[in-house]
Amino acid sequence: MAQARVAVVTGGGSGIGRAAARALHRDGWAVVVAGRRAEALADTAAAAADPTRMLAVPTDVTDPDSVRALFDRAVAAFGRVDLLFNNAGVTAPGVPLDELPLDRWRAAVDTNLTGVFLCLQQAFRVMKTQEPRGGRVINNGSISAHTPRPNSAPYTATKHAVTGLTKAAALDGRAVGIAVGQIDIGNAATDMTGRMAAGVPQANGTVAVEPTMDVEHVARAVVYMAGLPPEANVLFLTVMATGMPFVGRG
Repeated sequence: MAQARVAVVTGGGSGIGRAAARALHRDGWAVVVAGRRAEALADTAAAAADPTRMLAVPTDVTDPDSVRALFDRAVAAFGRVDLLFNNAGVTAPGVPLDELPLDRWRAAVDTNLTGVFLCLQQAFRVMKTQEPRGGRVINNGSISAHTPRPNSAPYTATKHAVTGLTKAAALDGRAVGIAVGQIDIGNAATDMTGRMAAGVPQANGTVAVEPTMDVEHVARAVVYMAGLPPEANVLFLTVMATGMPFVGRG
């Protein structure tokens, strides 16, 4: 029997990370699911049809030692890492830019940008030295990597930065067989987007209810990107609720 491909999924205790981890597992991957909350990770892993292919590792992506330990655990358990879904992220209070506390700015940068970088570093460390060499990284960029919402400077700035990091890593990964791409997600129905049912601020100053989509559509997109052969890469993919106010004016 062929060895299962091995994925590391950060932010796997809820929402998009949980859905992607479970979808990859259903597709035959061995999945190492990481996040800050051990109980939430255990809930994600509990749905595994084959518990031998699902490992929960509590991880703080802002801590270099914790991130290195995550990848070492993955290699110890499954022998290699074929995929990193770089998904962990945090939001910041939706307040005017000049009223944002500095610690909330730094928290967003530490998790959404530095955390993505630290995980990329460790994925490259493992993937470039394993046999067979190489692998794939999918960064979670978000619609905010393209267009901001009102009062979203920390989240928008870090997600724009993830796009630059994706491009740089995709270039650097070529020489060592590592494909790097980005998925930009708009209004997947998770706990984070639950507030949209009550209405969210729009660019024209109004508050409007926005449509959402089933998070499983995102999970399926991640599985598709992850399953491509080494010679193919989705550099950027946008999956969004069809009617959300992203394209157009407003």
